[in-house]
This record gives sequence, structure tokens and C-alpha cells, in this order.
Amino acid sequence: MRSSPGHAGAEEYLPGGRDIDRLAAAAQACRGCDLFERATQAVFGDGPPDARVLLVGEQPGDVEDRAGRPFVGPAGKLLRRALADAGMDPESLYFTNAVKHFRWRATSAGKRRIHQKPSTGQVSACRPWLRAEVEAVAPGLIVALGATAAQSLMGSGFRLTQSRGVFFDWPPASVTEFGAPDPPPRLLATVHPSAVLRAPARDEALDQFVADLRLAAQWHG
Repeated sequence: MRSSPGHAGAEEYLPGGRDIDRLAAAAQACRGCDLFERATQAVFGDGPPDARVLLVGEQPGDVEDRAGRPFVGPAGKLLRRALADAGMDPESLYFTNAVKHFRWRATSAGKRRIHQKPSTGQVSACRPWLRAEVEAVAPGLIVALGATAAQSLMGSGFRLTQSRGVFFDWPPASVTEFGAPDPPPRLLATVHPSAVLRAPARDEALDQFVADLRLAAQWHG
């Protein structure tokens, strides 16, 4: 699927080999979809290149776009606290997003940049970067944060509301873009931390989020 006219996806921008530093550098030149036109920079993954657990969100936000690192804004800070509460050391984990550029719209006054969900085509265009990260890190467990990340990894038919907190073999046979990692990791899906921040009953939502992350912590040992 093409992301937009004139943009054929990220595949041609991937460097040879699967070294994380080389991938991160090459991502800055990616023109695989139109999102690079308004973003400050590509925000690649961050964390130990041999992490056993890889967490995937939707896309960088405003703070991440400016800083060049994933999960350093309000949602990222909540995520790191929740991981610690679940018994996991955030410094031992690899964080990334399904889409590497920030999609946004300006407020009517033009003073703030508001998150916009990436399109299906933009997610598809960026999938080669995510595939390369998974190949490079070779995690035993992938944690999908939110529906966009989960559907990028598991296919458009995946329903987070039905499959939250469930371990799956990954990748499913229906998603061929990721190949067949050896050994194949497991996948666990939960909500994105930004959903916890927006929840009317935030304390309850946070408790449920931490409970999901405890499943990952139990797998991690």
C-alpha cells in the first residue's frame, strides 16, 4: 500500500545490515511517506540493542518530536512509572513506535501542535523500520501499546478490546511483512499510556494498565 502520492514506503531507505545505530541514522533521511515534511525529525527507537522486551507505541508526540527520543513526554513518563510499579526496569527495555514521524495539526491560534492519528497508509509505509528494529533487537516479548501498534504488528483485524492482556505467538500467519523471526517472540497488547491519561477514572485505568504490564514482568522474570 502506498502511503500517499509520490511516497512508496520506507523500504528503499533501510541500510544494509541490522545495526541499531545505522538504522537510527538512516531513518533521518526517510521520505517513505509525507510525515517527514512537517516533523522536526524522525524519532527512532531507544534502549539496549539486546533488550528482551520491546515496547511499541503509535507515533512520537510533540515532546518526542522535539527531543528526538520516544516516550519522554507525559505519556512516556506515566509508562515508565507504570513499568516500575509492575516490577520492570525501564532502562532494560527497548522503546519504539509504529510510525517514526509526528503527525499533527495546529490549533486555531496556531500556538500548539495537536496529535493526529497516523493513517493506515502511513503506518504501512513505516513498517519496514519496525521490522528492522525487531530483527536487530530480537526480543523475546513485544508489548504493543494501543490499537495502532497492535494492528501494525498483528493485522487490521486485531481488536484490542477483545485481546488485551493476552499472549500471542508472533507474527501471525496473516501478517507476512515481518517474515519469520527465529526464535519467534510472543506478543502482549495493552492500551497506550495516553489513554490512561485521558481516562475519566484515571486511577482505575492506571491499575488495569499496571496489571497488564505485570504480565510482561512475569514473563520477563
